[in-house]
Formats: sequence, C-alpha cells, structure tokens
Amino acid sequence: MQPATPAMVQPNDPTEVHFFEQLQRTVGERNFDHWFNKKITLACDGEELSIGVGSPFLLTWMQKQFQRPLTEVAQSIYGPAVSVRLQVDSSLVLTEKSGTNVPPKKSKKKSPKTAERQVAQRTTGGRTPQSRRFADLAEFVPGSSNELALTASRQVCEAPGEKFNPLFLHGGVGIGKTHLLEGIYRSVRREFPQLQVMYLTSEAFTNFFTQALREHTLPSFRRRFRNVDVLLVDDVDFLESKRAIQEEFLHTFKQLESHGRQIVLTCDRHPRLLTKMSDELTTRCLSGLVCRIESPQLETRRKIVKLKAGRLKAEITTEALNFIAERFRNNVRELEGALNCLSTYSHMTGKRVGVTVARRVLADLERDCIRVVRMTDVEQAVSRFFGVPTDDLRSSRRHRSVSRPRMLAMFLARKLTQAAYSEIGQYFGGRNHSTVMSAERNVKGWLEQGTPIDVASQSWPLEEVLEALEQQLMAG
Repeated sequence: MQPATPAMVQPNDPTEVHFFEQLQRTVGERNFDHWFNKKITLACDGEELSIGVGSPFLLTWMQKQFQRPLTEVAQSIYGPAVSVRLQVDSSLVLTEKSGTNVPPKKSKKKSPKTAERQVAQRTTGGRTPQSRRFADLAEFVPGSSNELALTASRQVCEAPGEKFNPLFLHGGVGIGKTHLLEGIYRSVRREFPQLQVMYLTSEAFTNFFTQALREHTLPSFRRRFRNVDVLLVDDVDFLESKRAIQEEFLHTFKQLESHGRQIVLTCDRHPRLLTKMSDELTTRCLSGLVCRIESPQLETRRKIVKLKAGRLKAEITTEALNFIAERFRNNVRELEGALNCLSTYSHMTGKRVGVTVARRVLADLERDCIRVVRMTDVEQAVSRFFGVPTDDLRSSRRHRSVSRPRMLAMFLARKLTQAAYSEIGQYFGGRNHSTVMSAERNVKGWLEQGTPIDVASQSWPLEEVLEALEQQLMAG
C-alpha cells in the first residue's frame, strides 16, 4: 500500500534524476507513476543502491516484479559494480485508508527473507541501515609524507583519464591510501555525475570473477568492468599468486587504458616488489605515476590528532594530544586507537584527560599490543619475499641469490629479536657469531652506500626492501 501523502520529494541530485528518467523509460510511464514516482527513497554507497518502499507487502511485490529492471537501470547509472537492495523505509508513512496501489496477495505466509528483514527492523528500533560514507579529500591532512600522492589524487579528480594513468599509491597500513581512493571516488562522482565510477577491492574483483566462472556469465562480467570510466581498486597486492585472475584483470586494465579511462590502484608496496605478479601487469602499473605514502611526520601527526579529537568531543588537553602524536608514530590507525581510548576514559570518569593520565592509560594499551618477533618469523618472511626455501637460508650455499637474503635475515633477527650473535648463527645453519657480525656490518654498509639488491630479477633499493620486511613482521 502506498502512502496517500508520499514522504519523498522530487530528487535534486543529478544522478538520481537520471536514474528516475531511465527507470521511467524501462518500466513504462504507467508502472512508473503507479509504483515509483514520489513513492520510493534512494541511498547509494557506491557498491549498493538501497531502495526504500512503504511496506513489507510492497517489498515482496516489487522484488518479484521489478528487481531485474531496477538492477539494470542502477548499473547503467551508478556503474556496473552496484547491486540493488529493496528494503522497508520507515520514513515512508503508510496510510491504510488510502486503499490504492495494493499488490495482489497470493498467500499470507511470509517469505523467510521478508520475515528476516522485519525481525531486523524490530531489533534495530525500525532504523534502516546507514549507507557507507566515503572519505573526502578535503579531510585528508597533508604533510611531507603524502603531499605528492595528495596532489596527484586531486589532479586525477580534475581530469579523469588525462593525467597519471594509472595512478599507483603504495605504502604501509593505516597511512591514508584508502582515504585517498575514497576521496577520488567521492570527488569524481560529485564533479562528473555522468561518468561511471567503480570502487572496489581486489578481493571483490576476485569474487565477482570466480562467481562469473561458476555461473558461466563471463561476457556479462566483462561488460560490467570494461565499460566504466573510472576504476578504483584497493589492495591490488591481493592478486599475487592468482594467475588466472591477474590475466583477467590485465585484460580489463588494457581495455580501459586504451580507451583513456582512469585507473587508480593502491598497494602495500611498490609494483616491483610484487614478486608473484605477472611482468606485464607490473610494467603497466609502472607506466603511469607511482606515489609512495610514508608514515606521517610529527607535525602531520599533531594535525591529525587535533582534527580527530575535535570530532570526538572529549576533554583532552593539548599536552595529552601532543603526547599521542609523539608516542604513536607508525600510522593513523594507532593515533585513532589512542584517541578513542582516552575519549572513552574521559566519558567514563567525566574528567578532563591530561598528559599524566594519558601516559598511564596508554601504557596499558601499548603493553597489550607488543608484537614479539621470533627468528622463525624473520626466516619465513625473508623466504617468502625472495622466493628462497628456508632450507637454503640455513645451508652452506654462497650464491648471491641465497647469501644476501641470508645476511638480511641475520640483520633483521639481530635488530628485531635482540638475540645473541651466537644464537642467530646457530639458528642459520650452525654458523659462529663472527659470521653474523660480518653480515650485520655488510648490510649496514649497503644501506650507507645505497647499494641495491635483486628481487625477482629486478634491482631495488635495499632500504625499501628492509622497510617492507619490517612492516610484514611487525604487522604479524
């Protein structure tokens, strides 16, 4: 039953206007006026379009009658990756006395899905699920560690497909890669509503591809991904070791690039360090602009902490905020976690949090988060990174492809485990302490001289190799 006085007004967003115009052409003017015009609500989070209707009866009816045309129109307007979900919207006030637009009832028995949604509404107080909120570039805190990546992202938003194609953003966890990617999505959608923009993770791409293989719908899958104007893919390193999916992604990449469509990728490391990625896909990632995002510097961390503390509305002194910025150096997520901890403490006690309280409360947090690195962890990380069997790292082989990774493993074991030289030497093939000391001196010398090291038949700066290995080890 539709409301006598619909709660929805005419859409003002250009994309929604296009959606309703296309929907009217698809379902016909009569069906459109009867079921959709001013009688539904829309909410799109980039991956899912939620369509609100006025009652559980309408939900079942419209799922049966209009799910397919709604999906086709949504994918043509919002992009081929979007899915459609119909739901009851409590803001659409029902009037039982209207007596119009009642779908025919075949059975009083509720479908499992309808019953499940009604239970979910009762348990959430009738609230509808909130759509995903994409980050905004305007909220990204600039600094020396990220200014190149931020500038490139802004230029991509100004002219998609004309500069830096592809744009490849890489760096450790929690330092802003996804924020930039979401900011590009949001900005391009706002400035170019006529473009089809797709945002997804490489895991989602993999899932879509395997589903298409299973259901024998590869042509539909390819149309879905190769006709977009802007493709934004997060965590592309997930594709490593997945040859069939890499091949499909490469063809998608080539199709979009040849037609001047914008591609932006994020990864935890430089393309050349993706040792299990195909050579052609790696070189295509290198063909545009590769930007490294580093951990934020102290001044940038202070700005981030101040900005996020303002949103929490907790009473935390400037000295306590500076302590957080000085103490938590690795990434933004650590800063957010520390702030949330102090904010909760402030609300719990009703007191203002000063630096003394911050030291005490956050000391417990740091103690609980200590990561203990063992020599077996170092050995396995180096083995995976260089593709060298662990038995070779402990063997007497002296070929450079084995001896250099072995020396790096000894260097990292000494730095991260604080084990004795003799203990490290014994672990790596029964060597004496002088061999480990020599390995440590060699690695330090290579770092001072800027000596590169071979990874997957390519030369790469040793400093970045060590940084990538340390990040893997400290992340667990």
